[in-house]
Amino acid sequence: MEKIQREPWQRRWWIYSRELFVRFSMRLSPARRALYAFAVIFTLVGMLELFQGVRLTGINLFPFDAQLPLPRWTPGTLKLFLGFIAMQLLMFMEIADRLSLKSELEVARDIQLAMLPRGVSILGDSRACGLTRPANTVGGDFYDILPLPDGRVIVSVGDVAGKGSPAALLMALLLAMMRTLVDEGLESARLLARLNVQIVRHSPGSRFITLFYAIYDTTTGQLEYVNAGHLPPLIHRKDGTFERLTSGNIALGMFEGSTYESHHAQLHPGDAIILYSDGITEAENTAGREFDESGLSATIVAAGTHEPEQLGRAVLAAVDEHAGDARLGDDLTVLVLSRN
Repeated sequence: MEKIQREPWQRRWWIYSRELFVRFSMRLSPARRALYAFAVIFTLVGMLELFQGVRLTGINLFPFDAQLPLPRWTPGTLKLFLGFIAMQLLMFMEIADRLSLKSELEVARDIQLAMLPRGVSILGDSRACGLTRPANTVGGDFYDILPLPDGRVIVSVGDVAGKGSPAALLMALLLAMMRTLVDEGLESARLLARLNVQIVRHSPGSRFITLFYAIYDTTTGQLEYVNAGHLPPLIHRKDGTFERLTSGNIALGMFEGSTYESHHAQLHPGDAIILYSDGITEAENTAGREFDESGLSATIVAAGTHEPEQLGRAVLAAVDEHAGDARLGDDLTVLVLSRN
């Protein structure tokens, strides 16, 4: 920067213009960069075609009159050129605003991810790990692994309808309210009923949340769960069979008077339960075929391990491989709890 400041003013103007053009171009995708280059090149070519040569033109420089060689253009060329420059400035300002917003969203993403447990949690003879990847900078999926004072552990996975900033804000609200209600010592079904009332009162009517909420006993392997409209988790037994936890109730945020029931399952040594969001099973490839629960089951079997982080990453990698060049339209979240 100091080196540029030492340059003559006319050279500084050129350097700043060039840097602005290059940085703006590099922020565009390759296809848009090519289109932008096409527009600039054709504008310059058009300007050359409108050029009529250089002619001596009288200029009144009081108290003298002078004849200066100046370029001549077809009438209206200057207006077209100024219009093009104005459009460039408008695009630069729009890009600057978007970059500022993107920077703020990246900070929001860091805060959002900091709210979620990281790494592998050791839970007695069991281990748990959750992984999430938003479709945009921020997302509406979440998971939680929350130890209780009595030695049990809460494991949950939720999905806010929609994605992006609105879903992320509602996700943060739900997670904060859920953890607050946990501190009140409510039993599972009652907790979700209270949580549902708060979501109905404090979120837009068009939004709802699916949530699988479970309390895991680390000594016995018993799982008490409430499913509020979420996809049925899969239990992969030690003998290779699968069990779907299909019992459930309506999603949160739809009706203030909704009631919820708790159900039970058992994890034996060598078993694992896999919680996931619909972004996993509904991920489509370029042909429009979904990954589906069959793809998830096949991935679990092929992974050959119940190590939570390794299995979770295998699921995300399998979804990416299935999607190929297709853009994933929803957040991806998976949580694995395995009993050694």
